[in-house]
Amino acid sequence: MTNQARARRHLASSPFRPDPEPIIPEFEVADLVTHDTHGMGRVTHVDAGAVMVDFGAQTLRIPRPFHKMSKL
Repeated sequence: MTNQARARRHLASSPFRPDPEPIIPEFEVADLVTHDTHGMGRVTHVDAGAVMVDFGAQTLRIPRPFHKMSKL
């Protein structure tokens, strides 16, 4: 494994703060969501790695970590 692939260690004496852990939102069936590319939609199915969202014209599987999607 290369140095870039490993997580960076944070020393307690370092004046720099570690990068915060990303917060991945949780969605439930029937939640209204908005997506940067596809617009507004409704969650129709939730599984461990993705959600299915009905955007009206199409139903898409959106994988985690949902960078472009947020709950309304």
